[in-house]
Amino acid sequence: MLRPAAFHQPEEDMSAYAEFYRRSLEDRDAFWAEQARLIDWQQAPRTICDDSRAPFTRWFAGGTTNLCHNAVDRHLATRAGQAALIHVSTETGVEKTYSFAELHAEVQRMAAALLALGVVQGDRVQIYMPMVPEAVFAMLACARIGAIHSVVFGGFASGSLASRIEDAEPRVIVSADAGSRGGKVIPYKSLLDEAIRLSRHKPQAVLLVDRGLAAMDRTAGRDHDYAALRAQHLDTAVPCTWVDATHTSYTLYTSGTTGKPKGVQRDTGGYAVALAASLPHIFMGKPGEAFFCTSDIGWVVGHSYIVYGPLIGGMATILYEGLPTRGMDGGNDPGIWWSLVEKYKATVMFSAPTAVRVLKKQDPAYLKKYDVSSLKALFLAGEPLDEPTGRWIADALGVPIIDNYWQTETGWPLMTIANGVEKKPSKFGSPGVPMYGFDVRLLDEATGEELTGPDQKGVVVIQGPTPPGFMQTVWRDDARFVKTYWDSIKGRRVYSSFDWGVRDADGYYYILGRTDDVINVAGHRLGTREIEESISSHANVAEVAVVGVADALKGQVAMAFVVARDAGGLGDEGARLKLEGEIMKVVDAQLGALARPARVQFVSLLPKTRSGKLLRRAIQAVCEGRDTGDLTTMEDPGALQQIRDLVGR
Repeated sequence: MLRPAAFHQPEEDMSAYAEFYRRSLEDRDAFWAEQARLIDWQQAPRTICDDSRAPFTRWFAGGTTNLCHNAVDRHLATRAGQAALIHVSTETGVEKTYSFAELHAEVQRMAAALLALGVVQGDRVQIYMPMVPEAVFAMLACARIGAIHSVVFGGFASGSLASRIEDAEPRVIVSADAGSRGGKVIPYKSLLDEAIRLSRHKPQAVLLVDRGLAAMDRTAGRDHDYAALRAQHLDTAVPCTWVDATHTSYTLYTSGTTGKPKGVQRDTGGYAVALAASLPHIFMGKPGEAFFCTSDIGWVVGHSYIVYGPLIGGMATILYEGLPTRGMDGGNDPGIWWSLVEKYKATVMFSAPTAVRVLKKQDPAYLKKYDVSSLKALFLAGEPLDEPTGRWIADALGVPIIDNYWQTETGWPLMTIANGVEKKPSKFGSPGVPMYGFDVRLLDEATGEELTGPDQKGVVVIQGPTPPGFMQTVWRDDARFVKTYWDSIKGRRVYSSFDWGVRDADGYYYILGRTDDVINVAGHRLGTREIEESISSHANVAEVAVVGVADALKGQVAMAFVVARDAGGLGDEGARLKLEGEIMKVVDAQLGALARPARVQFVSLLPKTRSGKLLRRAIQAVCEGRDTGDLTTMEDPGALQQIRDLVGR
């Protein structure tokens, strides 16, 4: 087996990030071959970058490796007793640490359970779990045996889960009796049962973790108790299955501009190398330290920087279940996160601007109560970081605040500051500069012309080949991958981020918002089309438009404007509120609370062009008090005036 040279930065690290970045693009194979030394390979790659079928870039083809081996097994020789997984739940008052040796044993037990249920290499395993250790065991166990995991956020409702079950076609689903948020138990099993009923695909088995939070109905022959299966396999050894670097490790669904979610498909070797390199270069993390990411495993940040990244880097990772303001005793404690930083001497913390804005409303004394001097930096991502919030948390913590910008599709930061390569200042409001391997450009949306000057607004795109860790394709839909991402700008074959951006004279980027119909609510991407389809299923909805509107706390919130089939009686405020509540319940039931609009307003007609195209951007501009731009193609100006009157603009 080929072992990594060491857990230090490879020899090619230069004093200047500009040179480091240049090498990653202009001497691509040599650069990434050196980064590949940061992980173990059972067999060395034959090809570093194969872009012969662009845009389907293949990294490290011919090399064989395993994500679980790199995250767990390879550390046993030198750090078996070191903390690997630290589980903290303020919902249940549980706090438990697993060493690398203990994690290794638990992952093998989970792997043995999956094998016993018939899972083989290439099978899909859907994971619909709260933030509990068994969820991490399941992800690592899938990687261990060459199965493909597909994690679905535990807050999703049955309809959303059903669509993902149909697309992934899992042999087994791993779930639990319930999750909990803010002390409120959220039953999962009933939601899962309904999702399976709705789905055309039926899993062969369901593996259930019983937390004792909610009663569960069991389906004989299909549902299996994890505790019982684990007990049967306490000492079962399950070796790692060596897979080609291009083997699919997982799929993760992200909202699109159509109602059908996209299954982002990721490889094994490229992802492992990308994460291994990001630990020293971007996050300044070292083996033996602790990484505290407050995300959820249902999102890409959780995959990359709760589960795989820190463990590959030999760090302990903190798996947190709970609110940022709830203590271990269930009481109010806005200092809980900082107490964990102090207790576990976390050196890297990764959260979202929304969480910081929540903490900003609390007594600032909580920030001074604990020793957070172990932190090298606080990293924030999920939505743009506004300057007041950035300055507030920087002053309060006294550590660097480093914004970063990426997507489910990119797998790791597309833009940030690589302080592990060269210390550079952050600029509030900017996520930073393009990361090594990402050939980022700004293009004029209409002409495809590249914008090279400062302060020019364009679409943020990536010139191929895309770097290791980037998505391979859309699961089972190569045509959608090309059409959606690579053919959206006329005359150019580039990956579109679907975000507007500008670049200043120093090369720092500023993200200005979406060019498509995806909105960002508290760091979670939601397709407005999905929400519209859900609202349209209400019997009294004739037409609906959903837009994302800027919000001081959440970044954006969804606003819905509905034309009722029967508007009789809607002149009465009580009737309007009743219908609004009914519509919100429909969205809750079909998509989950995350997708619930902040408001549902009722209008007699929606603003459209004479050709019938809905003017979503104009609606959004009115809601945000901005100039609507050219409206010469609008069929009836009165439609937009109704919205102005409703939102008081």
